[in-house]
Amino acid sequence: MSVELIIFIILGVLAIASAILTITARHPIVSAMSLVFNFLILAGLYLTLNAQFISVMQVLVYAGAIMVLVIFTLMLLNLSDEEKFKYKFDYRKIIAWMIAGAFVVELIAIFTNPSISSPGISPNSVEIGTAQNIGAELFSNYILPIEIAGILLFGAIVGAMVMAKRKITE
Repeated sequence: MSVELIIFIILGVLAIASAILTITARHPIVSAMSLVFNFLILAGLYLTLNAQFISVMQVLVYAGAIMVLVIFTLMLLNLSDEEKFKYKFDYRKIIAWMIAGAFVVELIAIFTNPSISSPGISPNSVEIGTAQNIGAELFSNYILPIEIAGILLFGAIVGAMVMAKRKITE
């Protein structure tokens, strides 16, 4: 076993544990913080797979920006009356247990079937995950979708500014 594989397994176990804590925590702040931890662990997993750019974007976009919004929203909500959020045993739990059972059966089938093998890591995976390679790919083969996304975002920003300006002057 190589050191990279051991680190990958440790990070994978930590990611699964933090994901379980995210969905089972009773307090929403604990759930949100374990989700931040999960995002950081996923960034570490991306680093072990030589995807440096995706790892940095995971930290910046998810662990940074989106989780700040989630925690800010949780702080603004009045969660004092949590009794109305509790629900009795219903069909959703039965469906959830059935889906979880199917997932476990799939995992057992994947790990016990020798004909299912992973293709392995590409020999040029270090070059594929760099920011230079991703940028070159985006701005050569996908320039039109990038430009359309930029125009849409610019229009949304201008629209938000116009709406905010209109509310201030009224």
